[in-house]
Amino acid sequence: MCWLQQGVRTMTRKIITLSLLASSLALTVGCSSVPSEPNYGAVGSSPSYSTSGTYDSVQYGYVRNIQQLDTSRRSSGAGALLGAVIGGVVGNQVGAGTGRAVATAAGAVGGAVIGNKIEDRGRQPSSYYQVDVRLDNGDFRTFDYADLSGLRVGDRVRVQDNQLQRW
Repeated sequence: MCWLQQGVRTMTRKIITLSLLASSLALTVGCSSVPSEPNYGAVGSSPSYSTSGTYDSVQYGYVRNIQQLDTSRRSSGAGALLGAVIGGVVGNQVGAGTGRAVATAAGAVGGAVIGNKIEDRGRQPSSYYQVDVRLDNGDFRTFDYADLSGLRVGDRVRVQDNQLQRW
């Protein structure tokens, strides 16, 4: 009868461990948010014409400056958290007594490091171009683009409905 009770305790502990793992995973996925990439236009893309019929929104100018800027994206921490939970659960299955506690801690730390590395590997560096235009009326406008499509400083451009086109 003693081996049966021990088997039930072991099974109960594994069920609790798996339940905690599933709950932690659900919380991690539900609470983490990865910022979405900004939506940049494409130079020379077809403008979306307004139905107002006015041509007052068309302006002309020259490209005065182009800067390539990097978007800084930070880690959400979800990979480290998930890795720590999984590593802790796996480490908890090893040894008994003090050895189990050490294995759980080591598994959590190792899992956090590995989870963070996996999350970082999934992210790609991102950059965009900031195009400064001096309009013929003296105003300055700035546009952000993912791709310049050959646009250079000094190019004559047309601005219509917030779309920049080489002219």
